[in-house]
Amino acid sequence: MSVTRIATRYAKSLIELAIEQGKLEQVNTDMQMLGAAAKNRDLHLMLKSPIIHADKKNAVLDVLFKGKVDDLTMLYLQLLVNKGREMYVPEIAVEFSTQYKLLKKITSLTIVTAAPLSDAVLNELKKKLLASDVTSDSLEINTRIDPNLIGGFVLEFDDKRYDASVSHKLEELKTQFQKNLYIKEF
Repeated sequence: MSVTRIATRYAKSLIELAIEQGKLEQVNTDMQMLGAAAKNRDLHLMLKSPIIHADKKNAVLDVLFKGKVDDLTMLYLQLLVNKGREMYVPEIAVEFSTQYKLLKKITSLTIVTAAPLSDAVLNELKKKLLASDVTSDSLEINTRIDPNLIGGFVLEFDDKRYDASVSHKLEELKTQFQKNLYIKEF
């Protein structure tokens, strides 16, 4: 079975259980923390190691997370370890976040600009995106600065990319001139 399929199934089951117990927001926070913690090299290697026994992994996870995460999340981690699926914690955390955003109708988007955006411009852009039918009811906006764009912006969300940067327009002009459509041959 593929990693994506495993992560999707386990994330979906955790979301359903969290909704049933009324703990969705807390479990979402916990999964974000687990996803960030799993980026730690030592924890990542421990979770992936087939040599370390499940009891030892459960003991380490108890020390790290007991009292810091909800009981449901702690039981879920123990279930993953007992089923031999602990190596997929990073992927499950990412998939949980994706499914949570779908459930809550949150669109994550990234805006890349050549210079920082003012709050007024960012709010105006948010209004226009919410008024359009291309985004969900709520937006989660991440901004990045890339001076190579020269000007304009690049908007990325839902596997879509809208490039309105000056560097992109210049590249299009360069391509058109290379096609040499303006010279008549006799």
